[in-house]
Amino acid sequence: MANPLIYNGNPGPISGSTPFGYYDNDTQFQTDGPKVANYCARKLGYPVLDVEINDLNIYACFEEAVSIYAEELYQLKIKDNYLTLEGQPTGSTLNNTVVSPNLTNLINISETYGQVAGVGGFISWKSGSLEMTASQQNYDMYDWAVNEQGMDPTDRLVIQRVMYQAPPVSYGAGAGGYYPQLGGAGAWPGDWGGYGVGGMGGGSNSATLYPVYWDVQRIQELEMSNTVRLPAWSFELIGTNLRIMPVPMEGGRNVSIQYCFQSDLMSLTENSPYGGNQGLVANAGLVPYVNITYIQINQPGRQWIKEYTAALTSELLGLVRGKYQTVQIPGAETVLNYADLISRGQTMQKELRDKLRGDLEDMSRRAQLERKQSENDSLNSTLVNIPIPIFIGVILLFIINTVFF
Repeated sequence: MANPLIYNGNPGPISGSTPFGYYDNDTQFQTDGPKVANYCARKLGYPVLDVEINDLNIYACFEEAVSIYAEELYQLKIKDNYLTLEGQPTGSTLNNTVVSPNLTNLINISETYGQVAGVGGFISWKSGSLEMTASQQNYDMYDWAVNEQGMDPTDRLVIQRVMYQAPPVSYGAGAGGYYPQLGGAGAWPGDWGGYGVGGMGGGSNSATLYPVYWDVQRIQELEMSNTVRLPAWSFELIGTNLRIMPVPMEGGRNVSIQYCFQSDLMSLTENSPYGGNQGLVANAGLVPYVNITYIQINQPGRQWIKEYTAALTSELLGLVRGKYQTVQIPGAETVLNYADLISRGQTMQKELRDKLRGDLEDMSRRAQLERKQSENDSLNSTLVNIPIPIFIGVILLFIINTVFF
């Protein structure tokens, strides 16, 4: 009776014999399993030498080799495309999907910088009115936020904008019309309604149209006049204290404040570009790559898997033989080569992994772009050294025409 603990050269079906059964239903995996078992056993010396493992052990190594190949392959794709994959739904698998890079997450990152300046982001600013009090220059914005805007006392107020500025120079007329400092009166110069159109102005059906630069100069002159002659409309915000300048002479006027709370800015889920953040790729472990389909692996991939299975089998046989380091034989004892098998198996595994990672890295998007750039540089260098053709016939004809005609 054959020893079930020693390889007998007749491996059974692989389906149902692997630890996890990831690929047992794959017809190509079922076909290759017994062949890979014989390949590994013969690499270890069978049938010249006994191999103290059976087909179940080799099938476990075969399944592990396929999974490791898929791990290396998919990890590269995750690293190559993670900025595109983050925030994508986790529901559908990506095994056979071509991932097209996009700039969505880069734009989301830039949006967070823009929200401070009020030109982007995902935090909604709140608005409120601060009622000024006559002769009061300083206002505590923390008290205002807690008492009037409903802020939690443990939160922090972040003021984004204070809508406090002088009215435009053309907004109010004053004692002298729109241009009190210049002694003008009437409507805006160049306005058709002030010069006869619509029944207004001095002429019945006439209008004076000034050049645009004249209006621009008048605006600049008025703004400079207000800056020099009128009180400066300004404010300063230090901590939670808002100081209004000049001091309000009367109460009842409001200053509009745009703000948000620190809790809004620190929130990881609210106001997020990804909605509720549920069911999305939040880390590399959630990228939806599943077990590889063995039948779709090409010849180079299957060759790597066979060699890696042999390396795993070598290490496993060494561990088995290491349990009984010496074996009694008639008249003596012999030492098993368990250490060599373990060392060779581990070395082969490392070399095969390094080779696979190098090959996959050469196929990454960055490496392909660098390769294409190198090809373009080489092509340009070659084209520079190609002599430019000279059309002798055209030059001779030009010389003949010049000399004789």
